[in-house]
Amino acid sequence: MLVVAACKRDVPYAPPALPNDLPPVVDVDAGPVTLAAAGDISEARLGGQVLTAALVADGGYDAVLTLGDNQYVKGELAHYLRWFEPTWGRFRDKLYPVPGNHEYLTEDANGYFDYFGERAGDPKKGWYSFDLGAWHLVALNTNNGCRTIACDGDSAQVKWLREDLARHRNRCTLAFWHHPRWSSGVHHGPFKGAEALWKTLAQFDADVVLNGHEHFYERFEPIDGMRQFIVGTGGASAYPLMPTPLEGSAARGSGAFGILELTLEPGRYRWRFVPTTPGAYSDSGVGTCR
Repeated sequence: MLVVAACKRDVPYAPPALPNDLPPVVDVDAGPVTLAAAGDISEARLGGQVLTAALVADGGYDAVLTLGDNQYVKGELAHYLRWFEPTWGRFRDKLYPVPGNHEYLTEDANGYFDYFGERAGDPKKGWYSFDLGAWHLVALNTNNGCRTIACDGDSAQVKWLREDLARHRNRCTLAFWHHPRWSSGVHHGPFKGAEALWKTLAQFDADVVLNGHEHFYERFEPIDGMRQFIVGTGGASAYPLMPTPLEGSAARGSGAFGILELTLEPGRYRWRFVPTTPGAYSDSGVGTCR
């Protein structure tokens, strides 16, 4: 059965007009950078996260993004220290996290914020941004379906996102959070609660969105100008896919752990899904910024 969150967050969102004094887009002169990304990573035992951490180590990436549900089952600090730390925790000095719904099974996601410290942003917010090479990256917080920390059109998070995108006018922008706006998954499906985040990013001509939550890989053709990747393949158990994918789904696979490798260049990007199992599904391509 397709499960879709429903409440105020489902109301179609029409963002306000862009500011009249919006600065022009800036082409940043920077060399290429590489990053690895995945979500739904570390179970309360050593297993798949060991394999995906090995891929990250082998890649020598400039940055590593986690896409939420980093540590099962409740994101307790003790579990982060026991299972995440010896695997993905090895990359903490270049790791940029976002929380998922499982982190919020511990009150206020205290284990997550205690473990990552300043790298996770303000514990009462959990969103932040930074530049990497020529790109601007935005980390957002859909927590437990945006129930603890709101992400609707009237929320402080969306207000901050608009202000952040108005200040950072890099030609290329990537955003990442846990619950995918679009998904061909049986367990969860599209998350309408991310509509305001999605529409705001689209209005400011963002280019790439990364999500987890669904334990498989799926890539969509650009929707509202943005290409979305689901990379819930960090080490937790696999989820099934719908027999018929959503319109716009361009590549998908389930049953293999892996990471998404992105090379970010001025004006363009390259992607490659790297599985832990030789011969498993793969995907690669090139995109340009708007």
